[in-house]
This record gives sequence, structure tokens and C-alpha cells, in this order.
Amino acid sequence: MKRGRYNRSFLHFSAAGVLGIGIILAPFLASTYPVFSTNASVKIDSPSTSQSIIVGENSLQTEISEKPRDKIIIYTVQKGDTVSTIAQKFGISANTVRWENGLSNDNLSVGDELRILPVTGIAHKVVKGDTVYSIAKKFDTEAQRIADFPFNDFANPETFSLVAGQILIVPDGVKPSEQPYIKRQVYIAQGPVSVSSAGFTWPVRGVVSQFATWYHMAIDILSPIGTPIVAAQDGVVSRTSVGTWDGGYGTSVYISGDTYGSHYAHMSAVNVSAGDKVAAGKTVIGWIGMTGRTTGAHVHFEISRNGTLINPLPFLQ
Repeated sequence: MKRGRYNRSFLHFSAAGVLGIGIILAPFLASTYPVFSTNASVKIDSPSTSQSIIVGENSLQTEISEKPRDKIIIYTVQKGDTVSTIAQKFGISANTVRWENGLSNDNLSVGDELRILPVTGIAHKVVKGDTVYSIAKKFDTEAQRIADFPFNDFANPETFSLVAGQILIVPDGVKPSEQPYIKRQVYIAQGPVSVSSAGFTWPVRGVVSQFATWYHMAIDILSPIGTPIVAAQDGVVSRTSVGTWDGGYGTSVYISGDTYGSHYAHMSAVNVSAGDKVAAGKTVIGWIGMTGRTTGAHVHFEISRNGTLINPLPFLQ
């Protein structure tokens, strides 16, 4: 009217009206159609699984996944970050962060991009002539740790052959220039000894070459081929595997107790059969060997609780 004299007032009134109607109808829409709810989640259903994605006030924050990481990721330095806090955030050592990113000091700037390894250690680019043994020696670690890291690829998984140019994760590897200053502690398995209050004893005496990690929930104990292995717990032999690959375990023995079970792998031969009763620290169940997926003579020792693998160390001390 009158050349748009009331246009602005009409538009303001209309917008206010629409907003008012929306406020009045919001509770009804939220209860009837959940997609309009502020707490709505987008669900992807399958016959056996259900996942949800929830968008909230923290949706723009970076969340560090608790899933095992299979590769190197890039992390952007944020305000307040230090080498130590970044290392702690990703569950690796501060030296791992320094070595992978060529840091001569701990000075960081917001916006810097850092390469973050999936585990403490070194990332090595394979060159012609490299083997898991030569790489392990170069970085002062055990070849078995390289072989056990589940995301390392090998041209032949049984011989651990490598391809020039591939990136290999070397768990617990130490930068050569730092080795004179970083000395590893040597842990000796004093077994068999008296049975602990938890009902376990060390299955063999030797050097502990590998402790439990998320990708290797077991203890590796080095000892010469033919060294007797005793049962670490009282129980019954539930199964033996002789002369087979057994998923990489090779010749091995499984023992079951009331709540806990134990597993001994890479043996040269076994001395028991399924159904045999065994006594902790007394019954010889077999001998150290190099069967299955192994780079050297040792026993791979596992403890499980109700079928789930757990860290054996607390049960042996």
C-alpha cells in the first residue's frame, strides 16, 4: 500500500509470526518426529550391530580414537601442546615423537604438523638387502617385535621377506645416534619358582624379550632350543597343536584352570596330551623351539581369563 510504505513492518511482523508458530510447534515436532530433536542421532542398523553418530556442542573437537592405529597419522599442534603431552595423548614415548619429526628440541608452534607413529619406536623405509634381523640390530630391538606388529606387511609372512621402499614399523626401536645414551633394562624370568598368590609361576627361565601390548597380549621369554617348559598353573591340558601352523603359534599347549587358562607357543615338541592333569612349576609340558611365526627360540606365553587374553605379568610377580 502507498508505494510500499508498510513493507518493512509487514515483513517484520510475518517473520515474528513464523518464529512464534515454530516455538509453539517445536515440542510436538520433537516428540512426533525425532529427527527434529536436538538429541537426535543418526542410526545405521544391521541385524547384529547398531552404530550412532551424535552431534553435540563438542562435535568440532578432535577426539583421539582408542582403536589400535595401523598407520602413521598427521597431528596438528594446538595451543598448550608440548612434545610430552602429545606423546601421552597417543600412548607413545616423547622420543618417538622427536625422532619421527626430526626435532632437535621441544619447541613447537601452533599449526605445526607432526607425524605420529602407532606405537613407541621407529618408522623405517626398507632398502635393498634389509631383513627384519638387520633392522632389529640397527635399532637395538628384537626382530620378533617387528614380526609381531600386526600391520607390518611381508612379501612372505613365513620368512618375513621385505620389499624395498615399504615403510616398516619397528616397535621399541631406538634411533642409532641415541643408543649410547639409552640403555635397555634386561628382565630375567626367574622360573620356575614358587607359585604366586594368583596361582601362577614362570614357565621357563630366560630373558623377557617382549612384554604385553595391545597387539601382543603375551610375554616372550628367550631360552635355548630344548629348554624344558613347565606348566605355569595347575589345571588340565585342554588342547595341543603339534606340527601345525596353528595361526602362527606352531607347536603349542593350552591349559585350562577354574577361571584362568594359559598357552605356550613355538615349542619344538610337547610332553603332554589333551586331558592330562598338570601341576604348576612341576609338570614339563614341552620344550623351547622355533615353530610357527617366530624369528628366534622362545616361548610365547599367554594367560586368559574366561577366554579373554590379559597381561600375564601381574600373575607372575
